[in-house]
Amino acid sequence: MAATRRSSSRERRIESEIVVDAYTAEERALGWYYYVEERLGAPLMAQCISARSVSPLRKGEHVEIIGMAAEDDCRHELYVRIRWSGRTLAVPLAQLRLLDAEADAVQAVEDWHYWVAQHYEF
Repeated sequence: MAATRRSSSRERRIESEIVVDAYTAEERALGWYYYVEERLGAPLMAQCISARSVSPLRKGEHVEIIGMAAEDDCRHELYVRIRWSGRTLAVPLAQLRLLDAEADAVQAVEDWHYWVAQHYEF
């Protein structure tokens, strides 16, 4: 993702709600994990917005998110579990845009997209 313009409101939310009191990469990863998990409200539909070499999804493809991947799988990037071609697998959340989701879920995913676009790391 290309870097996007800095958003002071997102920066404040990330600092005060997501990575607050997180001093290590693992603590920041867990902050993000639980922030998104609490707001996601799976199952919900999403659309692939970018192809990734670690994912079989194609841009434009619609999938059903059924939840977050295991914590251990999200130590370097957030992954969600989806139903795809009769299987359940995990794909990067950064490649998905939610469709017809609750405002809290949309905000959480957009916050994650912002973090990734800013090239921030855990």
